[in-house]
Amino acid sequence: MNSVHSRLSLYLLFTPFLLWLALLIIIPHIFMFLVSISVKTGVREYVTGLGNYMVFFTEPLYWNTFARTAFMSISATFLTLLIGFPVAYYIAKLTRGRTKTTLFLMCLIPFWVSELVRTFGWMILLRETGIFSSFLQYIGVASEPIEFLYNDAAIMVGLVYTSMLFMVVPLVTTLDSLDDSLIEAGYDLGGNGFTVLREIIIPHAMPGIVSGCIVVFMLSLGNYLTPILLGGKDSLWFTGLIYDQFITRFNWELGSAFGFLLLILSSTIVWAGLKLSGQSLTDTVGR
Repeated sequence: MNSVHSRLSLYLLFTPFLLWLALLIIIPHIFMFLVSISVKTGVREYVTGLGNYMVFFTEPLYWNTFARTAFMSISATFLTLLIGFPVAYYIAKLTRGRTKTTLFLMCLIPFWVSELVRTFGWMILLRETGIFSSFLQYIGVASEPIEFLYNDAAIMVGLVYTSMLFMVVPLVTTLDSLDDSLIEAGYDLGGNGFTVLREIIIPHAMPGIVSGCIVVFMLSLGNYLTPILLGGKDSLWFTGLIYDQFITRFNWELGSAFGFLLLILSSTIVWAGLKLSGQSLTDTVGR
């Protein structure tokens, strides 16, 4: 009787998760794939085929934007890791007590407002009449207003800023579990800072690095607001093409194909990253 109750409790516990997984992830992706292989031949007339995918591969604008989005998302992930790792290490290993809590809270504060508000904040800073341009003119570095918006650098700044928290948190959690005596032992055995970082700190932090990189990459790849607002209408971001097909052109078939291709791209790059780092999803989630 107890076994039956335990099994029933387990089913009830997992039911909301399974419903969420099925209704919001699995079923929509199945329907998206079915729509993507529907080729419109007339008014409410469709045939099954790969015509929508062929449109993608035969139009340079589409696959160039696809490749550009992947490259910039990977670059944003690398820059976020490069900036976030020292910040996370300082918070986890070099601070204690209230200072540690305060610094961690400072990382959270920007995310108390929506992504739209944060992006508009960067627009105020980077625009031609913004704070940065006015400051450079005030100190005499620039003789006229400078437009920092609507370029790849502005997009990269927005992507890194938007994703930083999702890199710092898993890194702080992982580095916090690293015993300080291991680092001290590395120095006692003759290692320098680089050797200790390479042989002790990075291997221990690898699950946090991988999980942070996966989240940041997925957020950057699927981002819509930041590239459009900071990069302008000519930002050439793949999610912008998907939005255009669904909302502007009402071409759900081609939009679904683009969405499924984006899913394949993200899954492939995440799989390749796990293979190159020697990690698995079980190890990453488990840490």
